Amino acid sequence: MQLVDDVVAMKDEVTEWRRSLHADPELLFDVHNTAAFVADKLKAFGCDEVVSGIGRTGVVGIIHGRPGGNGPAIGLRADMDALPIEEATGAAWASKTPGKMHACGHDGHTAMLLGAAKHLAATRNFTGSVAVIFQPAEEGGGGGREMVNDGMMERFGITKVFGMHNLPGLPVGQFAIRPGPIMAATDVFDITITGRGGHAAMPHQTIDPIVASSQIVTSLQSIASRNANPLESVVVSVTKFIAGSAYNIIPETVELAGTVRTLSPEMRDLAETRINEIAAGIAAAHGVEAKVNYLRNYPVTFNHSDETDFAADVAESLAGAQGVERNQPPTMGGEDFSFMLEARPGAFIFMGNGDSASLHHPAYDFNDDAIPVGVSYWVKLAERALAA
Repeated sequence: MQLVDDVVAMKDEVTEWRRSLHADPELLFDVHNTAAFVADKLKAFGCDEVVSGIGRTGVVGIIHGRPGGNGPAIGLRADMDALPIEEATGAAWASKTPGKMHACGHDGHTAMLLGAAKHLAATRNFTGSVAVIFQPAEEGGGGGREMVNDGMMERFGITKVFGMHNLPGLPVGQFAIRPGPIMAATDVFDITITGRGGHAAMPHQTIDPIVASSQIVTSLQSIASRNANPLESVVVSVTKFIAGSAYNIIPETVELAGTVRTLSPEMRDLAETRINEIAAGIAAAHGVEAKVNYLRNYPVTFNHSDETDFAADVAESLAGAQGVERNQPPTMGGEDFSFMLEARPGAFIFMGNGDSASLHHPAYDFNDDAIPVGVSYWVKLAERALAA
């Protein structure tokens, strides 16, 4: 690999940061210790501006290039938050907080972008400005949306934005990307079915919401199998079915909840429409009432064509042509970097985490051998994007 020499030399230091962050995981917007750690490092590196509190608890560092050089600003983004999972790695740097852990590698993402910020602030081998973006609440809180809505792009003059995420199963030193949709929209729904409760031995005196709800669950699977074009991607998963309290009581209500994953606006509209139609139709057939609450959550993470080619070229300069998959199949997982890609052109890339446990697994840990790869990618991307 063609890594940056100075970056390779700082691996131990960045690893120490990563493991310190791993031991102190924080959730959603409550990333105060992590944000303070980031801001202190950025100030110590000599960033020209360090602003905290963007999107509630996000941090942005601004690094100007060569003196007198005018040029655009690009954004490089890392996420900071952890997950509500009990860690099972047994690592010396394991979480010190019960029920919380960095099970998605955001500790590694943050540490790598800090490493890049340190190198870029010391060398300034570019024209224009680099905005290093440290985002809270990727895991369900929409921190990316909050930072965009807080005026981050306009405030710092960001013209393009890039993101990166580790990928278990992809060898360390390799990258994967694609133009267009690379991660899915992540909508959620709740359905409350209300009937008439009563004694389980006298069902004729009740209106059973469990029977109706069961048919709703089954029929929702027909959206993918019978309503969607077989060549389009849509996933409808019911993940909660809450009902009843005793063996001999038919309950009054049932609560269903789930998620919808799509890669196109058309499939997103179709899924929402059919969920409402199916719930209403089955409710009418059984004499129950069904109320649907459908929430459009993260949009599709959509890579812009030119920026995708550019990011892939940067990755190829590190890993060679064989080390970059340029047509990675999209994943139905979600990512709120999508809000930043709606605000500005850019691209989101995966980098290998090797043979590790999967993301969101209690045995997952970020692979520290990937640190020089990720830091070198950020450095080369910034220098090439802002070349004189």
